[in-house]
Amino acid sequence: MFTGIIETLGKVEKLENEQDNLHIYCSCAFTGELKIDQSLAHNGVCLTVVDIKNNVYKVTAIKETLDKTNLGALKVNDVVNLERCMPANGRFDGHIVQGHVDQTAVCVERQELNGSWMFTFKYDATKGNITVEKGSVTINGVSLTVVNSKDDSFSVCIIPYTYEHTNFKNIKTESVVNIEFDIVGKYVSKLVNRK
Repeated sequence: MFTGIIETLGKVEKLENEQDNLHIYCSCAFTGELKIDQSLAHNGVCLTVVDIKNNVYKVTAIKETLDKTNLGALKVNDVVNLERCMPANGRFDGHIVQGHVDQTAVCVERQELNGSWMFTFKYDATKGNITVEKGSVTINGVSLTVVNSKDDSFSVCIIPYTYEHTNFKNIKTESVVNIEFDIVGKYVSKLVNRK
């Protein structure tokens, strides 16, 4: 389980295709602390560390993951938001984040406000996902509060710290991002649709 509080940015060092899989090689500030089999969220996608050499570690994304996320569009030198799993004795600073991306969304507007930023995202509502005003949503692994919730879009406001310490500074209009919708909202929606 994750909290949506990004620890650091990782740099994509190499990409390697093998059959339908994509091997992603990254470096980051805590590579030396990683272990094989450890779960690590990349732009909100929980992936398993399968190899570590020097200051570079390797994770593998399979077709299911590539079909539902923006990882297949990564390029060498791109930066990804990274978060290690929450320790059992850790402080719960963010929201409940599973690292299971539901779908992607497209940034349709980016506004610079007086000391903050507002980003608006549009998503395919036919997949059954929803947002609620002041509820939580995870974008590229960053846990945020929803504003302007609509049937197929929503906005989030970003403080300067989050802007500088995540890849939000690289999100522009037309950028594709990973979305994990609130787990409680997903369960409620499924139960209501069964009635």
